[in-house]
Amino acid sequence: MKNKKLGKLYKDGETIIKQGTPGNCLYVIQGGRAEVIYETTKGEVKIAELKESDFFGEMGLFQQDVRSCTVRAVGETNILTVDKKSLLKSIHRDSSLAYRLLEKMSYRLREANKKISILHDLLDMVSIR
Repeated sequence: MKNKKLGKLYKDGETIIKQGTPGNCLYVIQGGRAEVIYETTKGEVKIAELKESDFFGEMGLFQQDVRSCTVRAVGETNILTVDKKSLLKSIHRDSSLAYRLLEKMSYRLREANKKISILHDLLDMVSIR
């Protein structure tokens, strides 16, 4: 992959963000792929795989909290980091950016709610037996 973009190039398997560390920016995949991993005491659970133009880490812009997952490069991956000030400037120039960000966050929340509902139903089934 040629690195002609503004972001940072990560090697295959390299950690982009680490679960449990503070975060205050979001990341945009300019090229390549990344995997989202939830780390547990019993191992890792792959939550998602992201591709070019996907973003992650956005919760760090809105909440002063730690990262909820680890994200690692899959193959060579170019990542652009966007801080809160830069995002607000971009939204000021193009307000549709805010809509697209909210749209993606809403989709992710809906998917998380579906998974929670399925897990809740499974737990109910197990406790009935």
